[in-house]
Amino acid sequence: MKAEVTLVISLLMLSAATQAARAFPQYQEFSEKHSGRTVNCAMCHLSDDGPAGDGPGQTGSLSQDDLNQLNKARTAMEPGSTVTNPILNKFGNEIIRAIGMKKFLELMPDPAKLPQALGDKSDLDGDGISDGQEFLDGTDPLNKYHGDPLKLFFINLNRCKFELLLIAVAVLFLDYGLANLVAGASSAAKTNEPK
Repeated sequence: MKAEVTLVISLLMLSAATQAARAFPQYQEFSEKHSGRTVNCAMCHLSDDGPAGDGPGQTGSLSQDDLNQLNKARTAMEPGSTVTNPILNKFGNEIIRAIGMKKFLELMPDPAKLPQALGDKSDLDGDGISDGQEFLDGTDPLNKYHGDPLKLFFINLNRCKFELLLIAVAVLFLDYGLANLVAGASSAAKTNEPK
C-alpha cells in the first residue's frame, strides 16, 4: 500500500513538474472564476509571471543554493515543514507549510477545497480575513488593504466598536451641551430685554 501511495505521489509531482510556466493554473483559474477578479501568479509566487523564466523569483535566476532549497521544498510532502521555497511568496510557502505538498497536489482537481484545508486561522496580512477566504475572494493575502471592501468594512467596524461608542457618547453630550447653551443664551437674552 505504501508503495502505491509513493507511486501516485511521484506521478503527481512529475505531472506538476512538467506543467507550463504557470505551474498550478487550476488554483489561479479557480480563484479568478470564483471571485470575478483578475488573479495573477503573484498570489502565491514571487513573480507575477509565475515560476518559469529568468526574472527575479523565477527558476532561471536561482543560484545553486536556491535550487537546492527549491528541491528540498518540493519534497515537503507533509504539513509542518519549515522549508522556504525561493520561488514562492509568504502565502505560497504558508500553503505548503500548512497542508503539505501531498495535500496540495491532491486538491488540484478541486481547488475549491483549498480554503477548507487551510482553515480560517491563517491571516498573514492581519486584515481579519483568513488567507483561505482571500483565495476565494481573489484578493492579496499579503496586503491588508486589498480585501473584499464590505468584509473589511465590517471587520474594521467590529474592531473599532468601543471607539465608535465613545464618539457617539461624546457627540450626544456635545449636542446636549450646545442645546442647553443656546437655550440658556436665549433665556438670558429674553431676561435682559427692555420692558
